[in-house]
Amino acid sequence: MSTTDRTIPAGATATAAVPAGPSPRGSGPGRAPARRRRLGPEARRTAMVGWIMLLPAVAAYAAFVVWPLLTAVQYSFYKWNGIGASTFIGLDNYVQIFTDTRLLTPIVNALILVIFFMVIPITAGLALATLLRGMKQGPFASISRTILFLPQIVPLVAAGIAWSWMYAQSGTINSILDAVGLGFLSRSWLADFGTALPAVGLIGSWVLTGLCTVLLLTGMGKIDGSLYEAVRLDGAGFFREFVTITLPGLRQEIAVLVTITVIAALSTFDIIYTTTKGGPGTTTLVPGIEIFRLAFVQSQVGLASAFGVVLLVFVLLLVLPVQRLSRERD
Repeated sequence: MSTTDRTIPAGATATAAVPAGPSPRGSGPGRAPARRRRLGPEARRTAMVGWIMLLPAVAAYAAFVVWPLLTAVQYSFYKWNGIGASTFIGLDNYVQIFTDTRLLTPIVNALILVIFFMVIPITAGLALATLLRGMKQGPFASISRTILFLPQIVPLVAAGIAWSWMYAQSGTINSILDAVGLGFLSRSWLADFGTALPAVGLIGSWVLTGLCTVLLLTGMGKIDGSLYEAVRLDGAGFFREFVTITLPGLRQEIAVLVTITVIAALSTFDIIYTTTKGGPGTTTLVPGIEIFRLAFVQSQVGLASAFGVVLLVFVLLLVLPVQRLSRERD
């Protein structure tokens, strides 16, 4: 009897024969069209509760971050003293920022501070983390980590005041120089045009080195120890081990530290205000001090807002490529 002559018993359902083996994706013979999986009532309820619990944080972020940012962008197109009527002037504030050398000076100084706030702390952090990693776990290692991290929890205002005393003509730095026979180098470090900016930058290095060390040390603890054993079996020395295993393994931590330290360098205010207030002259003038001066001393709210927007763009231009490269390499 042929296939077409076969009868189907009563109550049975006719179905097409499905060939054995995998079937191609998509709609085709032997494969039902893909349907979107619908959440059950319990899952929908859980998702709704999650969104409701998230709403306060979203509302706070919108009120205290997004709204002030949008307001600053709006003010940047106006000439306004903060009290009277405002006048729309378009891009004039932005043109003034990039043509007035006094307004460019804070940006240049902030970029120089990136060396002290980012390069030195991360480099020193790598060296210290490598040294601490080689120590056996014990009281000395724990105390060392605590001491290194202490500057991070000291208020920046207090740190600035303490360091301004040490940098004074009769301060600790000059006393140490006199004691070791280098008294000819003594000076008022924060009042000297040639040393004021590096002196302030070293305060930032002191504050951030502990954070970099602890974060990098944590990252080193996540690297698989078998990788080090493998390169040692190949006869690799310390330098090759560090370059081929340690640095690639710390890519994420370094990207985070670059983000934190660059933002700290470009937005620093506390340390500068408590030590030099931007002086001598404009030697240590940074964007934070300049924005404060424009808004609250000279009542140029529109120009101060434009300066803040430019600073935000600078931060994004420096940070976003680092984050993107870190994600791509992962």
